[in-house]
Amino acid sequence: MNARKCQPALAEERAAAMLAALGSPVRLKVYRLLLRAGAEGLSVTTLQRSSGIPASTLNHHLAALAGAGLLSQEKAGRELLCRAEYADIQRLSAFLLQECCADAPAGVLKMLGMT
Repeated sequence: MNARKCQPALAEERAAAMLAALGSPVRLKVYRLLLRAGAEGLSVTTLQRSSGIPASTLNHHLAALAGAGLLSQEKAGRELLCRAEYADIQRLSAFLLQECCADAPAGVLKMLGMT
């Protein structure tokens, strides 16, 4: 049997902080680049090159994403590697969808193909 690890529920305050961090178009762009990169992550240099964001501005945005728990950073030689925190973004997605359509009439659910 392939059991998935049980993740603790995401607190509303934590979800709000994560959503606030993703509320900037620049941070959303950077985070999507990290999600695309997979578990290997990307160096700050590669992120800067790929996004075209000036280094000092990028560092500010990376700090906001890291502060919200959306990414981790690890020193690798002279480079700083950034990785998306997949478990946390999955928890955020689950938080947003956990009560999806709970109060919707059955006819609406059928129309949306959810029954």
